[in-house]
Amino acid sequence: MTGDVLGWDVGGAHLKLALLDESGRLMEARIVPCPLWRGLDQLDAAIAAIGVPAGRSAITMTGELVDLFPDRASGVAALVARLAERLGPDVAVYAGAGGFLGADEAPARWRDVASANWRATAEALACEGDGLLVDVGSTTADLVPFADGAVTARGLTDAERMAAEELVYLGVARTPVMALATRVPFAGGWIAPMAEHFATTADVFRITGDLPEGADLHPAADGGEKTAEASARRLLRMVGADLTPETDVPARQLADWLAEAALRRLVDAASLVLSRADAPRNPTIYGAGVGRFLAAAVARRLSLMYRDVGDVFAADPALGAASADCAPAVAVARLFAARRG
Repeated sequence: MTGDVLGWDVGGAHLKLALLDESGRLMEARIVPCPLWRGLDQLDAAIAAIGVPAGRSAITMTGELVDLFPDRASGVAALVARLAERLGPDVAVYAGAGGFLGADEAPARWRDVASANWRATAEALACEGDGLLVDVGSTTADLVPFADGAVTARGLTDAERMAAEELVYLGVARTPVMALATRVPFAGGWIAPMAEHFATTADVFRITGDLPEGADLHPAADGGEKTAEASARRLLRMVGADLTPETDVPARQLADWLAEAALRRLVDAASLVLSRADAPRNPTIYGAGVGRFLAAAVARRLSLMYRDVGDVFAADPALGAASADCAPAVAVARLFAARRG
């Protein structure tokens, strides 16, 4: 398929692509796994798998954070160089409030480029009115306020954003269960989950029935099947139990409790962000990411209006889900197309 602008979101675990036509209309959005921590060859493979349609590429990233790189500056430089090699030297690199940079400028401005994808989505939504973006992905959640047409986030770097609760390391697929709670109720007692990578949030939300199809693109913690039964087996291992006819119901109860714990974590973060003096009053919650069912639940808990980002980014309803899943890629393409226009 041929387009005019390609938007790329290069994460540490996934690669996302959005394709806009000459009028700025979304034509397609795609996502593929990209375990970047294993090496830059994984990015090459992901680009080959996702395909490169014709068009000018606009790029945003979070992949510079993976431990493949000694620091974020090195990560930005390496990723931009590899992307320019694969996509052509005339790439535009998103630098947040600094706009777009050429591939040769980006390494020196790495602080603006690093992990700026959250801002791209919020900036593209800011014209819709006062809101709070709640983008829940496989690994993290972004909570970004915007008002009067501008992004009003307090944090810029990941460290600042975590301190401000605008970045929460909780996602619906890759988060280890041991990170959700220091203790869980099981068999009539409180048990500290084993500090082992036995199960993830994909298992929790698969058991509850909330995990969307296509949200879990990486192997399970044990490399096993992605079924409710296999997830229950992995989850029970966190509390030192085995899956038996007697523990089937307790496994579901444990998953329900952990799902509620995850939701409470996001509600607390949203409540903090919205408690600020400069926060938008009665904002609409804009849900994005493969875990946006949690964003919708946050809106219900806070008695706020909810809007799916897919309804904003995709004129074609058939592309709504894909555009919300790949929101930063769509957003950076929209921002670049508007700049060119």
